[in-house]
Amino acid sequence: MQQKWQRWNIASRKWLWIIMVVGLISALPVVYDRLQTEKSSKTVEFVFDYRDLVEVASYRENPQDYINEQLDRLKTAGVQSMAIYENTLEDFRKARRLMIWGASDIANLTDTVIPENENYTYVLFTSAKNSEMLSPVIRDAFNSLDIRTEEWNYRGQQGLIIETPLENATLKPLQPDPITLEMLHDKGFSIVPRLVDSLAYNQDAVKKLLDRYAELGVKRILFEGESVKGYSDDADMASLTAFANLLKQHGMGIAAIENIKVQQKGFSKLAYMLDYNVTRLYSLSEADSSLKTEVIADRFALGTKDRNIRMIYLNTIPSRDTKKAAITDTLDNLIESLSGPEGAVAKIESNGFKLGQATAFDVADSSFQRYFKLIAVIGAVAMVALLFSYFIPWLTLPVWVLGLVGSAGLLILKPTLFEQALALAVAISAPTLAIVLAIRKINEMGPPLRANPLTFAVMSPRRRLTHSLVLYVRTALITFSAVPFVIALLNNITYALVLDQFRGVSLLHLAPIGLTALYVLLYRGEFAFNKTGKLLRTPITLAMVIAAGVLGIVGMYYLSRTGNAGSVSGPEKLLRTFLENTVGVRPRNKEFLLAHPLLILGAFLAYKYRSAAFIMIIAVIGQLSMVDTFAHIHSPVLISLVRGLLGLGLGLIIGIIAVGVWQIAEGCWKRWSPLLKKL
Repeated sequence: MQQKWQRWNIASRKWLWIIMVVGLISALPVVYDRLQTEKSSKTVEFVFDYRDLVEVASYRENPQDYINEQLDRLKTAGVQSMAIYENTLEDFRKARRLMIWGASDIANLTDTVIPENENYTYVLFTSAKNSEMLSPVIRDAFNSLDIRTEEWNYRGQQGLIIETPLENATLKPLQPDPITLEMLHDKGFSIVPRLVDSLAYNQDAVKKLLDRYAELGVKRILFEGESVKGYSDDADMASLTAFANLLKQHGMGIAAIENIKVQQKGFSKLAYMLDYNVTRLYSLSEADSSLKTEVIADRFALGTKDRNIRMIYLNTIPSRDTKKAAITDTLDNLIESLSGPEGAVAKIESNGFKLGQATAFDVADSSFQRYFKLIAVIGAVAMVALLFSYFIPWLTLPVWVLGLVGSAGLLILKPTLFEQALALAVAISAPTLAIVLAIRKINEMGPPLRANPLTFAVMSPRRRLTHSLVLYVRTALITFSAVPFVIALLNNITYALVLDQFRGVSLLHLAPIGLTALYVLLYRGEFAFNKTGKLLRTPITLAMVIAAGVLGIVGMYYLSRTGNAGSVSGPEKLLRTFLENTVGVRPRNKEFLLAHPLLILGAFLAYKYRSAAFIMIIAVIGQLSMVDTFAHIHSPVLISLVRGLLGLGLGLIIGIIAVGVWQIAEGCWKRWSPLLKKL
């Protein structure tokens, strides 16, 4: 009975392959929907932080002239929008709209005694226009907080007394400067407001603010701080829902900032309520604004092309330059990085984008997508079961059945966990399965376990190279079979916007290596448990300890290079830049420089030397890396495909060269080694 069960499980492989292929074909319409979604947003918006510009101007001889001059320069360079904050009294002071004093300061100014029981804030406007425009804004804001205000005059200038200490008054957010809004609108800039969640949510005040923004053509909102507008009061007032309704009424969306340490609280919920009217934003920090112009331009071009960035946020900061004995800023550097034939604007437009107000993706969701996705799930489970069949054959059918039952349960109870878990399982299974099948093919055609060198006929180098290249293509095709499954399982706009992320990247980069090593060590001729016993009884030597230490260091370095936070060396950056400028897409270095050539060379050697199959343990890195590229859902599918194919092409060339070098080295060794032994 046990033998029959084993035969049934092994025979089931053929049906599992058929089911997997059917699932793969069913996933293709979902991939097509993903492609249509990615084509729907091709507008890039440059946004400059207006508060930074005011800060820089405050150190100039003629601040207003400087602001006007730089606004014109930024407009010419390609900046279409200005980010405007909910102002504070301190912002108005820096913009020279008003002056502010505390109780002790005003006593000194008016040559009077400081009041014993009054600690108020004194505001004096710098012009009648400023008083007319800003006095209502300040009064409304503080009155809504139950803080009294009253008119005040000093030497003919109009002002206000705010009955709260200066330190408290300067913290309160006010509506944006109406004079600035009008000026920027007249200059042709779009406005990108930045809202805070520091005060109690007031629906009437927010509606009034959004009404004004709608008149100015605002289409997208940014948030400042740890949470989105309305989050703090949502539990008591359902303020997020109220805020979302106002945004939808005004046709406004929001922006997700890339690579912030912690997503702003309430952002995912608000995005859901806005039907994901969200665009991704890359913010160039104040420190990075001083980088070389070509580096900044490359960052912007790559962000829009490779990571679906549609808003680019520019910051600057004044700094003390002791060499020049002056206060400097990075505005000239930023403008230069945007301008000219090698600037960011030209590069972005050459990649098929246009400048304008950023728009959200129009999600393509065909009516039959859910049914295609369901069939793809069955095919994905079949692929996982196939991998098990080559390690533990008698578990093949149970794994497939349990996989289907478990998938159904998770799909109902925790759909997000289900899609991520199955996507990870497929991403691990395909490259591992591809390499395992390559090793089995080598075992079939290469030297047997105990080959007699006198009777075993080694294939000619040309034939070995031909078989190696065929194996290279077949292995890549099996690995790529995971891609439609991963795309179909993770085809959700939340992944494209990085509101949800694919988990298990470290496991994806380790599991195929470990499984391949296990197969090479234990599944190449002898019964696995027999080999395991021999390995466990093998004495541990110093060489083994040193080898384990080296492997541990290499493994830690390898893991440090995975994911978005991986570091890149200087020479690699130069190589990446060269490939980007030459072919438009940069393949992964570990694929075409290491793993792919080793797959060809390893197969070529293993057809003659059995122990050379150990090279496949490293070669699997290239296969898992190709799948990992598509697991970055925020990257366009076509870019990922070109990157993978380019890596395979370059790896093919380097691999053939490596085989040629080996043949020359082997010939030289055979010729000269006898002479060396005589010395």
